[in-house]
Amino acid sequence: MPHGMLMLTGSNTMSKNTKLIIDEEKIAELATSKDAQEAFFGKDGLLKQLVKNTLEIALKAELSHHLQETASSSEVNKRNGNTYKTIHSDSGSFELEVPRDREGEFEPQIVKKHQRRLAGLDQKILALYARGLSTRDIQSEIKEIYGVELSATLVSQVTDSVIDEVKSWQSRALDPIYPIVFLDALVVKVKENKQVINKAVYLALGINLEGKKEVLGMWVSQNEGAKFWLSVLTEIKNRGVKDVFIFCTDGLTGFPDAIEAAYPKSKVQLCIVHMIRNSNKYVSWRDRKELCADLKGIYKAATIDQAEVALVEFGDKWDGKYPNVSKMWLRHWDNLTTYFAYPEDIRRVIYTTNAIESLNMTVRKVLKNKRSFPSDMAMFKQIYLALNNIAKKWSMPIRHWKEAMNQFAIQYEDRL
Repeated sequence: MPHGMLMLTGSNTMSKNTKLIIDEEKIAELATSKDAQEAFFGKDGLLKQLVKNTLEIALKAELSHHLQETASSSEVNKRNGNTYKTIHSDSGSFELEVPRDREGEFEPQIVKKHQRRLAGLDQKILALYARGLSTRDIQSEIKEIYGVELSATLVSQVTDSVIDEVKSWQSRALDPIYPIVFLDALVVKVKENKQVINKAVYLALGINLEGKKEVLGMWVSQNEGAKFWLSVLTEIKNRGVKDVFIFCTDGLTGFPDAIEAAYPKSKVQLCIVHMIRNSNKYVSWRDRKELCADLKGIYKAATIDQAEVALVEFGDKWDGKYPNVSKMWLRHWDNLTTYFAYPEDIRRVIYTTNAIESLNMTVRKVLKNKRSFPSDMAMFKQIYLALNNIAKKWSMPIRHWKEAMNQFAIQYEDRL
């Protein structure tokens, strides 16, 4: 055994006295040597030896227990030598000695039959996949860091292990009430019928009663509209969401109509930032700064009455040159001004879709090196794992939530 650091003692039947003896003096000597890193973590280092020997002790103990349990049968089962298989772990690859019984009834649990990877390695693969690495990139990273060579098929099998988890997550029960729900989409490329096409992945981000963010689900569609959004909202409703106070969106086609059908009591708040961007599409570069300053007088008004006066003044000034801008604001006025019914604490949360846009931006960073996905499920796998990573940071309520809930408790006393 390399470096002479580990020894096994105990009987062949693996009694309770069987144990690993570690030469502490040898370890201390190696720790101060020039090749300490290699001695501990290298190809034949201490860590890999320790994992291998510990597993072999555990497997022999498992077989001893199995033989004791079956000793009362008419034909006494016995040990029947060993088999060997290569195990991949985050400590490296090694050959594992697996004991057998004569009757072939032994089913080890520590390292199960046909299992070739230890759980820790699977988690490393999934973590790399969640960060947007391709199958080839994962192969290279695992080989470079752990000295383990994995096939592309094996990496795919590991990532496929989350498919059931994705399906369970997408159909899980939701809270009865979400005061605020944001909806937005990101576009990804997916192969379908031997062609690469653009598909929109829609995410619903809820703010629960504790003020914490929660992704309610994700849906894929090539064509959005009232019918599509109604199916999404119906699914959310069927999963337990009885009420939403405010839906915040960037003006997705058909969304207000779908809300009216699924949640008739809910309010819609269109994103002001998106409205400003859409307004600028009609405006020349030299006028944008001044026009945006005048728009600010509308959406930053203290009351809706003041906002209406500001909109009239805006039209008087700009309609001669850009008539479509004020017409667009008037057309969406009811859904643009929902936030005026709330104090500043709630306005800051709902008047833009920044909360979900920030989420989408982080997901896009994960997907930026992905030219296209081979299927919808491959896309869902990676986005789901990315969302899991992002959600780990959502441990605290959003800012000013306590004040916002006090207002909701007054305004929605009969619904809360």
